[in-house]
Amino acid sequence: MNIFRLSGDMTHLASVLVLLLKTHTIKSCAGVSLKTQELYALVFATRYLDIFTSYISLYNTTMKLIFLGSSFSIVWYMRHHKIVRRSYDKDQDTFRHYFLILPCFLLALLLNEKFTFKEVMWAFSLYLEAVAILPQLVLLQRTRNIDNLTGQYVFLLGAYRALYILNWIYRYFTEPHFVHWITWISGLVQTMLYADFFYYYFQSWKNNQKLHLPA
Repeated sequence: MNIFRLSGDMTHLASVLVLLLKTHTIKSCAGVSLKTQELYALVFATRYLDIFTSYISLYNTTMKLIFLGSSFSIVWYMRHHKIVRRSYDKDQDTFRHYFLILPCFLLALLLNEKFTFKEVMWAFSLYLEAVAILPQLVLLQRTRNIDNLTGQYVFLLGAYRALYILNWIYRYFTEPHFVHWITWISGLVQTMLYADFFYYYFQSWKNNQKLHLPA
């Protein structure tokens, strides 16, 4: 554990709390992509297959439970809650996210650290997480006007991955034989997808204007 890893985890947790605030307290999911939330639920379900068989620490297990529980909770709220689901913009959230799953799975079969079920699923979760934000970014471009909580949620998600890159750099120089190409490349691709959003987010913050993305 180092400051970059801890900061990344707390930023990721903050993004989840922002989205839970929006869905559970405000009872709205306007501007949030259900497609992205479903992909994240699949990411965590395949990544944490060892949650009850491999104990690392209380902190590690707690974070796994939080991300698993929150991701499925958000999907349930957006699909079934009688108030929240009314604010879901199904007509705009049309990205065919299922087309992302098969290529990521095939890539995981070809590129993994060890050809076992858990390792293939781990690699699959990394590849899928790298592109899971795409439906959300497309939805934001279509709706253009973005409320504060949705903008903060996406920003915190991107910031979490950027902090993890700093964590990997730090560990590369401080830990012998710390080389994980699959994790690194997936994380870099994921962070690059946020570049355009980060630019407009900081522009809106600097100019004290409402965030909106070009169509």
